[in-house]
Amino acid sequence: QVHFVESGGALVQPGESLRLSCEVSGITFENYHMSWYRQTPGKEREWVSTVLSISDGSAKTYADFVKGRFTVVMDNAKNTVYLQMDNLKPDDTGVYTCRARRQYSDILYWGKGTRVIVAS
Repeated sequence: QVHFVESGGALVQPGESLRLSCEVSGITFENYHMSWYRQTPGKEREWVSTVLSISDGSAKTYADFVKGRFTVVMDNAKNTVYLQMDNLKPDDTGVYTCRARRQYSDILYWGKGTRVIVAS
């Protein structure tokens, strides 16, 4: 059974930083691409960032609206993916959810999310 533990969401002020964590059990972590998505108020869920599996070189990609501010890090030893979020803006407010996609397949697993609120 696949199990996600997401954490790190909080209320912060604009300009501050947060680090989200997503630990996954029940999968062979090294065979999965890990992504972060978010759902902000009034919008549909949107993709934030992806880090490919270690066997695919762990390449990282980011949505334009977070480039230069967010960094995704995969720790295969801990079955965990992190999202370091710097210079947070009120528009970053939302529920951030982790997704695991098995490489070379359409097998997907989703976490339940962690809430981030950026407000003065």
